[in-house]
Amino acid sequence: MIEESRFVAEVTQMRDMLYRLSVSYLRNDADAQDAVQQAIESAWRHRGRVEPQAFRPWLTRIVINACKSQLRKKRRVFLSDRLECYAGAAPPPDVTLADALSRLPEKLRTPLLLHYMEGFSVTETAGALHVPETTVRSRLYRARKALREELGGEEAGRR
Repeated sequence: MIEESRFVAEVTQMRDMLYRLSVSYLRNDADAQDAVQQAIESAWRHRGRVEPQAFRPWLTRIVINACKSQLRKKRRVFLSDRLECYAGAAPPPDVTLADALSRLPEKLRTPLLLHYMEGFSVTETAGALHVPETTVRSRLYRARKALREELGGEEAGRR
């Protein structure tokens, strides 16, 4: 069981990352905030079920599930092919990269965001996504390859 003070400290540290993750799924500021809030509330109610060392991937999985639940409930069709900027965050340094990321399928985009942008290890990413580590490595490889192709072939990979 995770103690209250540790729960608060971990959630505070992860708050921005969880929001960015939910925006990547929901592409709407208000929906993203709702999903994170629902996930934190659910995590608080069930905090007795998690070991402290597994908290980060566990909470990330709860946020992903909350996002997917919202998408199912609203049955939204996202027509935008651009990744929206995160509210209150600096715009992406490379709009071309943001566009390429937004065109990746979710199963490739999510591990890429967690691993490279949020600093999750392969093990943590696997735990958050409930897939084996080898699957995460494979998806990271395929995502990098797809981005390389999207951004102009081999030259993009050497920059």
